[in-house]
Amino acid sequence: MITCYLRYTIDPYKLAEFEHYAKLWIPLVNRLGGTHHGYFLPHEGANNIALALFSFPSLAAYEGYRQAMAEDAECRAAFAYAEETRCIVSYERSFMRPVF
Repeated sequence: MITCYLRYTIDPYKLAEFEHYAKLWIPLVNRLGGTHHGYFLPHEGANNIALALFSFPSLAAYEGYRQAMAEDAECRAAFAYAEETRCIVSYERSFMRPVF
């Protein structure tokens, strides 16, 4: 199993827009074979950092998700929403191996 860790720098004045974007992606990741562990939005501390975690059985399964995502109309609409609202300034993606 691998877990994708996304660290977003967001526009703090567009937190509502980012939260909407996050709510779009949770069911999309789950529908395309992953397990979404949620988004984590600013509360105390930095007001422009958000996180997301989701897992796939393997890196190969994640790569299959990336291909399916590129062809999926709902995924493309979610990306377009982020571009349109400019709620995301930048992001970093890392992969981790969970230990239970």
